[in-house]
Amino acid sequence: MSAASWSIPAIPRAVPPARGGPTGEAFLVAARPGRCRAAPRRLRLGRGAGGVVVARAGAAEVPVADSGEAAVVFSEKFPLRRCQTVEGKAWVRVDAEPDGDGKCKVVIGCDLEGKWVLHWGVSYDGETGREWDQPPAEIRPPGSVPIKDSAIETPLEISHSSEGRVLHEVEIKFDKDTSIAVINFVLKEEGTGAWFQHKGGDFRIPLSGSLKDKDSSGAKQGDKLEGSNSQPKETVPEDKGPNRKCISQFYGEYPILKSEYVENSVSVTVTENSKTDKNRVEFDTDITGDVIIHWGVCKGNTMTWEIPPEPHPPKTKIFRQKALQTLLEQKTDGSGNAISFLLNADYSGLVFVLKLNEDTWLRNLENNFDFYIPLTRVDQIGSTQEPRKADEHKLDDKSSQTDGLISDIRNLMVGLSSRRGQRTKNKVLQEDILQEIERLAAEAYSIFRSPTIEIAEDSVYIDDPESVKPACSGTGSGFEILCQGFNWESHKSGKWYVELGTKAKELASLGFTIVWSPPPTDSVSPEGYMPRDLYNLNCRYGTMEELKQLVNIFHQNGVKVLGDAVLNHRCAQFQNQNGVWNIFGGRINWDDRAVVADDPHFQGRGNKSSGDNFHAAPNIDHSQDFVRNDLKEWLCWMRKEVGYDGWRIDFVRGFWGGYVKDYMEASEPYFAVGEYWDSLSYTYGEMDYNQDAHRQRIVDWINATNGTAGAFDVTTKGILHMALERSEYWRLSDEKGKPPGVLGWWPSRAVTFIENHDTGSTQGHWRFPYGMEMQGYAYILTHPGTPAVFYDHIFSHLQQDIARLISVRHRLKIHCRSKIKILKAEQNLYAAEIDETVTMKIGSGHFEPSGPINWTVAVEGHDYKIWEASS
Repeated sequence: MSAASWSIPAIPRAVPPARGGPTGEAFLVAARPGRCRAAPRRLRLGRGAGGVVVARAGAAEVPVADSGEAAVVFSEKFPLRRCQTVEGKAWVRVDAEPDGDGKCKVVIGCDLEGKWVLHWGVSYDGETGREWDQPPAEIRPPGSVPIKDSAIETPLEISHSSEGRVLHEVEIKFDKDTSIAVINFVLKEEGTGAWFQHKGGDFRIPLSGSLKDKDSSGAKQGDKLEGSNSQPKETVPEDKGPNRKCISQFYGEYPILKSEYVENSVSVTVTENSKTDKNRVEFDTDITGDVIIHWGVCKGNTMTWEIPPEPHPPKTKIFRQKALQTLLEQKTDGSGNAISFLLNADYSGLVFVLKLNEDTWLRNLENNFDFYIPLTRVDQIGSTQEPRKADEHKLDDKSSQTDGLISDIRNLMVGLSSRRGQRTKNKVLQEDILQEIERLAAEAYSIFRSPTIEIAEDSVYIDDPESVKPACSGTGSGFEILCQGFNWESHKSGKWYVELGTKAKELASLGFTIVWSPPPTDSVSPEGYMPRDLYNLNCRYGTMEELKQLVNIFHQNGVKVLGDAVLNHRCAQFQNQNGVWNIFGGRINWDDRAVVADDPHFQGRGNKSSGDNFHAAPNIDHSQDFVRNDLKEWLCWMRKEVGYDGWRIDFVRGFWGGYVKDYMEASEPYFAVGEYWDSLSYTYGEMDYNQDAHRQRIVDWINATNGTAGAFDVTTKGILHMALERSEYWRLSDEKGKPPGVLGWWPSRAVTFIENHDTGSTQGHWRFPYGMEMQGYAYILTHPGTPAVFYDHIFSHLQQDIARLISVRHRLKIHCRSKIKILKAEQNLYAAEIDETVTMKIGSGHFEPSGPINWTVAVEGHDYKIWEASS
């Protein structure tokens, strides 16, 4: 059975442990209830059910003899959530023989649990291309709902097989002499929002031989549907003319891989015995099979992992001199695993994650970090009567750690400013200073993101806020990883803000620092890209209150949120005296002076456009002072009212980048990126090797914004397409041996990506080569620039592999200005070294890093491999 392209979401992942974590693996996360923090109670301890094994770490071994009184220091049961992959199948059957009513039929179904919907349309005889039409009413099954003017959605009905298995099927009946040439469809599982496609595109079921676009249909009459194990029962010759109608009997199956959650728990209990001056730590989980605790201890208020002295618990290995890995013992009743051991009382905490296999690690969802278990009572850290002082002590401790870093950053900024005033500028030195500033800022940031026993709620302020102006660099910290938080179909539920909010912790745990949310305004089109009343934030994705709650949820999880700002065009609400829609309503009630004069469709009375026209709606004249003032006020209002941290700016080809500079300086975003999209250079249908002209246009736009915004690196996406699809990896190095996209010229302003809601999803305007997505992510997640990951890829079978790459990027501190050295750019191989800490390769060609650095494999997959420098 050959696999088609199927994806299913809900495989939670997180970055590896902050200290001592193994390289390259992805993590599952665990939810966490309130801790047991009451005053210590007394209980008598015995051996425990299930034959708990007891050992001592950091002291001589002793038998289990806790027969005296012991005080409970900590006791908590953590719910765990892991996933397992379930394989099922989907099928397509064409019954060519008419039934009693003279109808042929197509049956589409699958055998996995879920709420399945068929998203489908048709193509007619004589049509070319891949555009869909809505099917005629007489062939629509009951419950079908029209979607725009090109498709309908039909729920699959539940039935049962002869073996009692639950099936989901839908029947489409049609006349044998129908003029329909092809049925186009994709499957959707509404519970998760996952779309199931065929090799990254639509399923196309040919019904007649008169379709002119045979090559694009994926199958001729009587042939197998491409990629399936289908067995046509009848072979029909090609059509002789337009009146011939031939329908083949057909059956095909396709595998579906779906990930399902499994709920488990782990209990941790710490007790102390004043007579022995030891702490007893007990782990108990209901997970069966091999379970390993990857752990270390820490002292004082630091979170630095340490390995306790020997002897260690049985079946314990030292992991890279950074942590211990202890295999839990199976309980005698087979209900899970457990272990108990003793620790010296001079440790303040124990930090751990659970390891089930090389790819599955369980962490704490509450704070997106490792599990932290205190080994001392609250009254030993600070008075239980004054918990606030303990909180202040933690903040003071962290503040003291960053005092030196802040001083270093200020000194570097003074040095950089003084050099900018000189006529002779040393660009290399300035770049080194900027990189050092970003490194120090990231280090300070990581200190405040590190886990603590309690979270302080008060903000930390700089001593003199008047002297510090918010940064407006367009790059954030330089270490950002962007998640596009929607696809082209996300609006259909009407509750996308709520749905996305439920994934905030998971996205944070995966390592994303910024999420790009969909356009928030009232819009003529449900996707939001035809805005109308800018101050009306109730849209198809949800209400304004739901949007504000969404932003707040992401902020609570340490993730910034970008708003999708459509500034180039706006749909009018009223007609002028000529019946042309160019008069606007709402709070920003412009007239036709706000519309450019050279758009022939909307009779504007403004000045000529400063960019390319978008012909579906009135193009706004940004040269008008009243327009810019209103838009600046609107952006600042959204920053304050909604809480947005920055912007993704739509269709920036339509207006001068200098106006964007004005908007960014007014709204002061943490991060901003523009969509500057145009065609790459081709000669006689072949992509040119040199794409300098294309990336120059993007760089010119960024320069016009004065660097206040970055831009999506469309050049890199296009070159990756050709390099991977045709095995022409030599394209990934320009004539000077640098990356050929924007990231080769201005990496700090390049936002790299391989897919988005336009190129992929159900639009598929420029879909990344099927099956090569991970090579693309191996490239952008190891290279400079700011990488962006598409929602459909995160919540799919790719999630585990993407999480590993994100983990490597965070752990090795790859950032937007990282230095790159291209090692190989050949027919079937590309290899590069980044910051002398990472080496990567993509392509089928063989490559192994060499030289004085000792390299170890961090991540590998089909036609890609990542190494990290080992100490």
